Amino acid sequence: MREKHMIEEQVEQLKQYLGCPCTYYPPSNDCQRMVSDFWQARARGKKEGFVPMLIAVDELLLECFEINGEDKNQVRQELLSAPLESGKEILQTRLSEFKGELEEDESGYWQQLMGQMAGGEEIDRFLSIWDYRGKQTVPLVLAEIPVKNPWEVFAYLPFGGWNECPANEEHMAVAKYWFEKYGAFPALMTHDVLEYALPSACPVPREQAQELALEQYAYCNDIVDQGVETIGRLADGLAKSNCWYFWWD
Repeated sequence: MREKHMIEEQVEQLKQYLGCPCTYYPPSNDCQRMVSDFWQARARGKKEGFVPMLIAVDELLLECFEINGEDKNQVRQELLSAPLESGKEILQTRLSEFKGELEEDESGYWQQLMGQMAGGEEIDRFLSIWDYRGKQTVPLVLAEIPVKNPWEVFAYLPFGGWNECPANEEHMAVAKYWFEKYGAFPALMTHDVLEYALPSACPVPREQAQELALEQYAYCNDIVDQGVETIGRLADGLAKSNCWYFWWD
């Protein structure tokens, strides 16, 4: 009962911080309604001028949000009005840095890291909806973020700038680039995970998957280094998947 009360308090804090319409989904053994509501909100948001995001009711994430405190509206406006860098150039720079560091440490390691484009797993759903046991959903809020474009959600949801996780304005620039190139859009956030979705459940063409896998490694190297192990395996998975998963240690 105490845990439930704490979660409900966090839900109210999250709603107050966001200042936009939100729907709370308590833990459940069925995510069908929540996912359906998300896609309906996405269709509705195009007409009504908002972008839906599923946001975990997460104490650490709330702490990150509340760092802005009373300045949140000013920060939002600054991020929305500032010109964005090229998302492609940001990724190319990060990739060059990672590649240079790896080649300095061990000759031939980069080629080993590339691997063969085979053995990847399909991701056809949001993974972070479920708890670590996979039997119950985590508490989530479906927020109607009052922005026009998908990449602008990061103005309302400050995320990153720690360890290898890109800074907030870099998330915005990369999200804009991926939306314009692939149609991909941010859909779900926890304190250390971002998940993207593709429209119409349509994976990227196989001939583009290798380039995208390199971009995703530059964006979030943990998904390879502590996950699928090779960029080739990531590329093979991307060619089958309509959801993208990013996790930063």
